[in-house]
Amino acid sequence: MYNIAILGSGTWGTALAATFARAGNKVSLWSISQDEIDELKSTHKHRNLPGAVVPDGILFTSDMAEAVCGAQIIIIVVPSIFVRSTTFTLKKHLEKGQTVAVAAKGLEERTLFTLSEVIEDVIGKNGDNPVVALSGPTHAEEVAINYPTTIVCASENEKAAETVQEAFAGTCIRPYRNNDIKGVEICGALKNIMALACGISTGLGYGDNTRAALMTRGMSEIASLGRTMGCNIQTFSGLAGMGDLIVTATSMHSRNNRAGILIGQGVPVDEAVKEVGMVVEGLNALPGARALAEKYGVKMPIIETMGLIVDGVITPGDAVDSLFNRDLKSEILY
Repeated sequence: MYNIAILGSGTWGTALAATFARAGNKVSLWSISQDEIDELKSTHKHRNLPGAVVPDGILFTSDMAEAVCGAQIIIIVVPSIFVRSTTFTLKKHLEKGQTVAVAAKGLEERTLFTLSEVIEDVIGKNGDNPVVALSGPTHAEEVAINYPTTIVCASENEKAAETVQEAFAGTCIRPYRNNDIKGVEICGALKNIMALACGISTGLGYGDNTRAALMTRGMSEIASLGRTMGCNIQTFSGLAGMGDLIVTATSMHSRNNRAGILIGQGVPVDEAVKEVGMVVEGLNALPGARALAEKYGVKMPIIETMGLIVDGVITPGDAVDSLFNRDLKSEILY
C-alpha cells in the first residue's frame, strides 16, 4: 500500500484519487477550493464525471500540509498554468524522499519549460525529491469508471519511475516506464494542439481521412521537434505520443477536440472555451509550441497554422488552403 497525495480535484485528479483508493492505497485529494472539497465530501461524486462514484476513505482537504504529510508520492494534477504556483505552495511542506509526479500536460509560455522542469525550477534538482511525469491515453471519464488503459511513468530517476509504476499495481491502469521525460512531456503538450486541429477539421465538415492525415502529419511535426531537442524518437510512436494523440483527437471526452469542433463551426475561440466549460490545454500550449519551433529552427506548419487561426489572422477554411498549397516534399525528413 502506498500513501499518495493528489493535488488538484479536477476530473483527472479525482479519477486518479478514486483509482488509487480502489486499489487499497491511502489517498488524500487536495483542492485550493474549499467549495470543491465540501462537494466531494458530501456527494462522493464529481460534477464532470457522470456515473463515477468516488470511494470512501479518501481524505478530502484544502490544507496542503495535511494533504502531503507522510505521502510517498505526490501527484500534481492542476491546470498547466497553475503548476508553478502550486509547487511553490508544496515546497513549504515537502519532506525529504517524497517523489513528486506531474499528471498535467503543457508548456510554460514564459520559460518554455516542460512541467517537470517547472517543478524542478521551484524545488531544485538535487535528488531529495525526484520528479516523474505521467502521460498516456487516459481520459478521466473512463478511468473514473474503471475502464482499462495504460500510462507512462517517465523520469531520469529510474527508482522514482519504478516507485510510481508500482503504485499503479491493482488499478485499471497498466504502467510502463520511460527515461525520456522530455519527449514524453513534449508529446503530452503538443498532442493537445493537434487534437484541436482535428476538431476544427470535424467542425468544417471533413471526415476520417482528414483527421487521420492531421494526426499522422501532426505527430511527424512533434517528433521532428523532439528529435531536434534530443528526445528519443521511439517515444513519439509510443503511448505518450501516438497513443495519447489518437484518444485526444478522436474522442468527445476530449476538451481539445470539442473546442476545435466549435471553432471549425465558426464559434469564436473564447466562446468555444466557455462552452466546453473546462480548461483547453491545447490553447495554453500553443504559444510555447510556436516559440520552441522558432528556437530550434523546426518547421511545424500545422502548429503555426493553428496559431494563425487562434490569433484571428486566418479562418479555419483558409487554413486548409494554406496547408495544401505549400511546396511539395518528401514524407520522411529524419
